[in-house]
Amino acid sequence: MKLLGSLASPYVRKVRIVMAEKKLDYSLVLDNVWAPETTVPQFNPLGKVPCLIMEDGAAMFDSRVIVEYLDTLTPVGKLIPAQSRERAAVKCWEALADGLLDAAVLVRLEKTLRPAEQQSQIWIDRQMDKVHAGLKTMAADLAETPYCAGNQFTLADVATGCALGWLAFRFPEITWRDDYPNLARLFDKVSERPSFKDTVPH
Repeated sequence: MKLLGSLASPYVRKVRIVMAEKKLDYSLVLDNVWAPETTVPQFNPLGKVPCLIMEDGAAMFDSRVIVEYLDTLTPVGKLIPAQSRERAAVKCWEALADGLLDAAVLVRLEKTLRPAEQQSQIWIDRQMDKVHAGLKTMAADLAETPYCAGNQFTLADVATGCALGWLAFRFPEITWRDDYPNLARLFDKVSERPSFKDTVPH
């Protein structure tokens, strides 16, 4: 399998971590979707990464779709529970972490792609409100459990760790470590895993 992506994308990182936790072999093909020579649209009409190219040449895209597929390939390091309620809880955590990222990415694009005089502060504030609401909710839900969705490491922790890692990388001014000790403890714990150490964004 080949994974098209970038080293800075938190969505690509999520897939890479799942690949490592599942002990799956693949090659990472670096591609900048903003570059004129990008090949991503050949495989994903939306022009987004990650994009997984399988052995038969078929393509799969959207990180949530990809990681759910990868979790079925081997029983090693099972990350998504089989039971409906527990499964939904993990997927809901993933949706929250990804949604927080979606909002933060929109802010970054607004600030980096538009001239300052064309930027909408109302738009930026609206997206940042989502980021802070997401952090507050995740911290509250972690109050009673060592991991996001209970007592064991799951995809919820992968997604949350990727979201927090990207915020630390791109938005160091957001003081989530000081504001939410629960999130800091979780992040420090998952960051000790080889899969996280090997995929730090840069």
